[in-house]
Amino acid sequence: MANTGVADVELKAGSAAGLSVAVISATWNADITDALHARSIETAKQAGAQVAQWRVAGALELPVAVAAACKRFDAVVANGCVIQGETEHFRVVCDAVTYGLTRAGMDSGTPVGNGVLTVDNHAQAVDRAGGVNAKEDKGHDAAVAAIHTALVLRQIERGV
Repeated sequence: MANTGVADVELKAGSAAGLSVAVISATWNADITDALHARSIETAKQAGAQVAQWRVAGALELPVAVAAACKRFDAVVANGCVIQGETEHFRVVCDAVTYGLTRAGMDSGTPVGNGVLTVDNHAQAVDRAGGVNAKEDKGHDAAVAAIHTALVLRQIERGV
């Protein structure tokens, strides 16, 4: 989906052949995270990657699971959905998850696609989950970002 402010990167069918991709998604807000999870898997498979998948309870559990997957996979996709509530908990969770996912990727050298939605309300999450009439497809976008970066890293390692 082409949107203003969105990277113009797509994967060709088979372009990720030989790559292993882990998709790890939270189960909290399952109506949203199920869609993100499915779209990430579909995108990786269409690109030709070998895909493994897991589910964790919530967004705060994603960084540790992603860090473990970074040790064994060429790319990792993390999906979740954090919806603003009435307390400071939203900011704390969002900051911790973003930091944890970024750190997992940096510490391991493995690309991590961040498909964790941080939204004000459920309607915003639906608009980003990639379903029918959705404005965005963040599960797809996170998979593309991780896989594309893994392919770029392979080129860098080869010096091409």
